Amino acid sequence: MLTQTVDVHEAQKRLLELLGAVTGGSEVMLTIGDKPIARLVPITPAPRLRVVGLHAGAIWTSEDFDEPLPDALWLGDA
Repeated sequence: MLTQTVDVHEAQKRLLELLGAVTGGSEVMLTIGDKPIARLVPITPAPRLRVVGLHAGAIWTSEDFDEPLPDALWLGDA
């Protein structure tokens, strides 16, 4: 991620330009003199929450899903 360092007074004049850079994936470090005071970074969208039971009955599991596999499978005879 590309980081630009900009003085707060300069940032006031170039705010739309800096926001465009942030939207493009860059980071902007705001300073007063040589002292960093804030960062402008892109917002990452929050993950969507999963809804329990939304697709109830859409899948099924066989009765023997947890039974051991046959020896023939492991020996390559299957």
